[in-house]
Amino acid sequence: MSEDAEVLKIFVSTDNHLGFSEKDPVRGNDSFAAFEEVLFLAKSQRCDMVVLSGDMFHDNKPSRATILKTIKILRKYCLGPNPVKFEIVSDQSNFVQNQGVNFEDENFAVDLPIFSIHGNHDDPTRDGGTDMLAALDLLAACNLVNYYGRHDEIDKVDIDPILIRKGEETKVALYGMGSMRDERLNRMWSKKKVKFLRPADEAEEEKEDEKKGWFNIFSLHQNRDYGRGAKNCVHESMIPEWMDLILWGHEHECLIEPVESLVGTFRVSQPGSSVATSLCMGESTPKQAGVLEIMGDNFRMTANPLSKVRGFAMGEVSLIDFDELNPEDPKIDDKVTKVLVAKVKELINEARERTEVANEAAETHRQNCGMEDEDLQPEYDLNIPQRVLVRLKVEHTGFSTLNNQRFGAQFVEDVANPTEILLFHRRKRPQDAKKTGGGKKRGGAGGNLMEPIAPEELIEVSVEDLIKENLQMEEKKLEILDEATMSVALDDFVNKAQTTAIVDAVGHRLTKCQKKLWKSGGDGLRDGKDITALVASDTEALRRKAEAADEERAKVGKSLARRAAVTKSAASSARGGAKKKRRRGGSSDEEEEEVEDMGDEEEEEEDLEDIEKNPPPPRAKSSRRTGKGRKKYAESDDEEGGEGGGGDVVDMTAGSSDDDLEEEERRATKPKRKASPTKKASPKKTQAKGRVGARKPRQVVNVESDSDSEGEVEVPKGWGGAGSRKKRK
Repeated sequence: MSEDAEVLKIFVSTDNHLGFSEKDPVRGNDSFAAFEEVLFLAKSQRCDMVVLSGDMFHDNKPSRATILKTIKILRKYCLGPNPVKFEIVSDQSNFVQNQGVNFEDENFAVDLPIFSIHGNHDDPTRDGGTDMLAALDLLAACNLVNYYGRHDEIDKVDIDPILIRKGEETKVALYGMGSMRDERLNRMWSKKKVKFLRPADEAEEEKEDEKKGWFNIFSLHQNRDYGRGAKNCVHESMIPEWMDLILWGHEHECLIEPVESLVGTFRVSQPGSSVATSLCMGESTPKQAGVLEIMGDNFRMTANPLSKVRGFAMGEVSLIDFDELNPEDPKIDDKVTKVLVAKVKELINEARERTEVANEAAETHRQNCGMEDEDLQPEYDLNIPQRVLVRLKVEHTGFSTLNNQRFGAQFVEDVANPTEILLFHRRKRPQDAKKTGGGKKRGGAGGNLMEPIAPEELIEVSVEDLIKENLQMEEKKLEILDEATMSVALDDFVNKAQTTAIVDAVGHRLTKCQKKLWKSGGDGLRDGKDITALVASDTEALRRKAEAADEERAKVGKSLARRAAVTKSAASSARGGAKKKRRRGGSSDEEEEEVEDMGDEEEEEEDLEDIEKNPPPPRAKSSRRTGKGRKKYAESDDEEGGEGGGGDVVDMTAGSSDDDLEEEERRATKPKRKASPTKKASPKKTQAKGRVGARKPRQVVNVESDSDSEGEVEVPKGWGGAGSRKKRK
């Protein structure tokens, strides 16, 4: 690891889910052991800070035991005498509770600051009062966590950055957006109500050597576009192009290595969860955290394998594939049990082997970083670590199911989840496939087997989805209350213990109905039936309006997906054409590889014409906002300047002088001239500004740097790679 004074080291983790299964005698300490290892690795590698991307707690209202254990861990690893080697140069009003960063408080000795947003499990709620409070508010009030990225306004979202400076070259803008309901966030994004406030770049330096001013990191906790629907996730095309790195929370599968986004101008890192909360395929991947190192506009991510994680293996089997199993056999249950027992034993051995491999990888990593085994003295450890997690998906079409508890009783000494080892499911029937529109058969048109029901989808169905689906039936529709509002209220009542959720929802609807009646003045109302009919018609109008909005958002999502696919295909075709052209030129150092045909050009032109007829909504622009002291933001306008990411820049790292204030007053009083609609930016001006959004951050690899040569600048060891040298001008 580099110890350069210009390198900002950020330890990255997400979805720690503290308090998960805390009453389980075996799995009760799993979340705390993994979280303690995360902070140990950050402390041992002398990281400057820790960034958590949501779901620090598993419950919206964690128990007192969970809060106590969390505070003990934070006090052990976050408090100390070592100085913090970076500074916050922006206004600190975006921190919740303390209105300032914790390590600047002279009454606390914080040497490992933690910056965290909230997730969907620990989001702020009203507990019978008027204030929105989250579990992170308690830790922020104790100066143990810097809680940011919370937006309480329901009609707009202004995302302020935390500006961090270390040394002279490294400047990082950390953006954060806590979890919101996906439909609400998607609706605001489509209405351009989501705005990112940008720091001002140093324009003169950028014109001289094209050096970027700030390295932009965006930490969020939302669904990714994994086929959940256009309105139930955040699409990568929604995120501004000028971002450099996205730290994506909420998704538990560990994909920590940064990958290029569909937009192509930033990279996405998905650290995943540190503890398995659901027994699905995504949780079976090795758990990791990461060290993000930033110097100027260069960065690299180093994966840190976690060893305090319970082994987990998952398998799938179909009973119809076993010739010895006959559904008509009177002893079929015994034979099925024998087959499944053998398969479960294989999974137990596989899970234990994975645990050994993970422990060896973690030990090797600690040795490479100079850490000794005796340095790790955790307060919380796994209870009975030899008991692993096992999940076997059994397709039992034509066979009866087994009692899960009775089956798991024979693995009590080997498995940590003996009551949920087996997951039975059946194939869809043809009539079910027709109802859901999923009539496509597996294996082509000639196959007879239908696509099976995905067990993960059955497990992850939320309460509001079930209620909404049930109440949308024609004979069960609500006349006065709308289904969407009641389903959300029921979810808050059940999952978040918000006791007044249903009462508040009914009261809000009642108030709207009363205003509707007062506005009508009683015209045409003779009795209670007329009043009920008027309110029911208003509810039906709201329902139709919501359905129309859903359809419109679905169209926009499809259009964005087609646009991304066509853009990617066109770019690949262009690269392929360039390679063919180089080969025809007979260059000696060209690559001898085949160029794939990326598709028909006529189909691409048809897709482009379709997109031009139904264009997606433009990206949300940021607003100009001037706060107290040092906080001044420049407007992010993709149309201004002709190339996006331009616009006037304002220095937000220092206070305004008297001369600056006089100049601003003179400009404010001076009448503005109306710009000509046909005026365009000159090519020279456009070239000077450059396209900030189109520039990619340089992700470096661990290679040795070469010796200095004339006209080049020495790059620190380990920061080599393509584009890592800059010529002196």
